Amino acid sequence: MEPDRVLSDLRAYVDAELEKLFTADVPYKRLTDAMRYSLLAGGKRIRPILTLRFCQILGGDVSAAMPLALAVEMIHTYSLIHDDLPCMDNDALRRGKPTNHVVFGEGRATVAGDALQSAAFELALSAPVGPDRLVKAVAYLARAAGAAGMCGGQELDTAEDSDRSPEGLTLINDLKTGALLRAACVLGVLAAGGTDRQLAAAEDYGTHLARAFQIRDDILDITATEAALGKSVGSDAANEKPTFASILGVEAAERKVLEETEAAKAAVRETFPDPDFLLALADHLAVREK
Repeated sequence: MEPDRVLSDLRAYVDAELEKLFTADVPYKRLTDAMRYSLLAGGKRIRPILTLRFCQILGGDVSAAMPLALAVEMIHTYSLIHDDLPCMDNDALRRGKPTNHVVFGEGRATVAGDALQSAAFELALSAPVGPDRLVKAVAYLARAAGAAGMCGGQELDTAEDSDRSPEGLTLINDLKTGALLRAACVLGVLAAGGTDRQLAAAEDYGTHLARAFQIRDDILDITATEAALGKSVGSDAANEKPTFASILGVEAAERKVLEETEAAKAAVRETFPDPDFLLALADHLAVREK
């Protein structure tokens, strides 16, 4: 199947499953409305797609992996809600729409993020992938979302005294962006019962893909328009926050994106059957315009 068709089909599958969440008529419906607002606001769905595709190419049951895939997207969405809060990045636009706190208020937006994180683990634990694999998958996801992963990266990214050398920025990116993207890949392999070699290769792919993705984000923060990107631009420069693009310059940062993309592709080229989609996705993300 062509990579574009795989991407389209898996995205549609993920969107349809997300649409089913938090629809009950409950006393706290304003909260679930806030959760759905951000969860259904669009986006690339790269993380759940990676979970499903890694499972799929290893012959696993994609429907069984879906709760894990949705859990990763829910955690990603909660992190975006919190990132946008006035106490963090204070952004008013996300995916072309007003941010959650602009629509629902800071308090409800904060709780919506909290609730999405809790619901993610509840949903992940329903995945019918076998108890041993499930324990490993949920433990990996929890670590990726916590202080040793995404939250630790957010701390380093917001701390005034953080190391902003290329090495320091790589560490921040590996935690803040890379941890959850790695988890998305690894969860798919675990769901399918992949080998230790395949788990390690999935981690490498996720690490390098995330580095390329974040550096591309840094470039777009300088070169893209708000209308094209669907969110605020120039925030890093406004906050005097060094990035690969500002330290190296846009051209050198572009070369770095391509280097990391090639490293991601090398990790899976000989390790997985039918890696074409993974290779094409890496190339696609390297040149994306939003």
